[in-house]
Amino acid sequence: MNPLPTSSVIGILGGGQLGRYLVIASHHLGYRCVVLDPDPDCPAGQVGAELIVSDYDDEQALDQMAAKVAVATYEFENVPVPSVQRIQAHGVEVRPGLKALSVSQNRIQEKTLCLGLGIPTAPFAAVSEYQDLIVALGHIGFPLMVKTATGGYDGKGQRVVRDAQVVESVWNQLGAGTHPLIVEGWVDFAAEVSIVVARARDGEIEYFPLVENQHVEGILDVTVAPAQVGAGIAAKAKEYAGALAAALELVGILAVEFFVTRDGRLLVNEMAPRPHNSGHYTMEACAVSQFEEMIRAVAGLPLANPKLLYPAAMVNLLGDLWQGRSESPAFDKALALSGAHLYLYGKTEPRVGRKMGHLTVIEGSADQAARTALRARRLMVAKDGGDAG
Repeated sequence: MNPLPTSSVIGILGGGQLGRYLVIASHHLGYRCVVLDPDPDCPAGQVGAELIVSDYDDEQALDQMAAKVAVATYEFENVPVPSVQRIQAHGVEVRPGLKALSVSQNRIQEKTLCLGLGIPTAPFAAVSEYQDLIVALGHIGFPLMVKTATGGYDGKGQRVVRDAQVVESVWNQLGAGTHPLIVEGWVDFAAEVSIVVARARDGEIEYFPLVENQHVEGILDVTVAPAQVGAGIAAKAKEYAGALAAALELVGILAVEFFVTRDGRLLVNEMAPRPHNSGHYTMEACAVSQFEEMIRAVAGLPLANPKLLYPAAMVNLLGDLWQGRSESPAFDKALALSGAHLYLYGKTEPRVGRKMGHLTVIEGSADQAARTALRARRLMVAKDGGDAG
């Protein structure tokens, strides 16, 4: 495939913060962008892209986008499959691809793909009827996770089940048979890690460093790069992620989240064929960001070697930081710390749990980067200019 000529137009389905930085990366490489999103003030629409304000299933809007672009991509995995098919019907390729999109939308399909490739996951069972749930509970045992097979993110659409007394209420909370569920065995993990891989159309694969993540209430809180795990775990993560990218016929990037168990096994948890929250650190710490690497793959350009240049840590900035304040958090105090880099997404409503931005710190060691990043976030909300906590 020949590279996309400069000044070509790339279509992006989705205008959130991931779309925002895909637009910026496209501009750096000489491309223009058209973004389709239902929000007229979406983050990606604020940085120089042409914006089509529409629902993702609006056929007229999809046709309008297809007529304007040379290639298209998506910034989140819950874009309707028929919308991608509509664009492709105009002869426009949508990358990372339809297979990657459809599999990543369904946790059951994700886990089934892993098993077919010999990649370990937690034990799981698909559930569509209440009796299926009872059978799965007896087979897998307590405690366990019950999740919607589709639509969940950032901890939504899932419940922990520790005993039989709450089974019926969880069944009702998650849809009572209106859509499939997946039951997953509980994993007593020592660490949560993730890796981003890029794959070109000719099958070339590049690997970003394995990173360690900490979540709070299902939402990513801190990412530390590189992960403080053994070389064997890091090599196995690359092996599994590369196999998944190839099986999905991916042209773009894929983020794969894993559990590291206390007995040293690596289990796939979830995957996403788009830039990932845990990959934001790459904007400072790697030789190429996850966003530029994605655009390189989508545009048919050579992939870059995404080697780690500096140890780094990233902390998410949720709308919680704004609560109970008459003014914005003290970003200036955080930026006064050496190695701190701030990204705000342009969102005007700081709701609890909403990702409003992130802060990355590059340092001499991963541990020091994590300590500084956490301190920077505390300083944003400290009273009287002190270091809270």
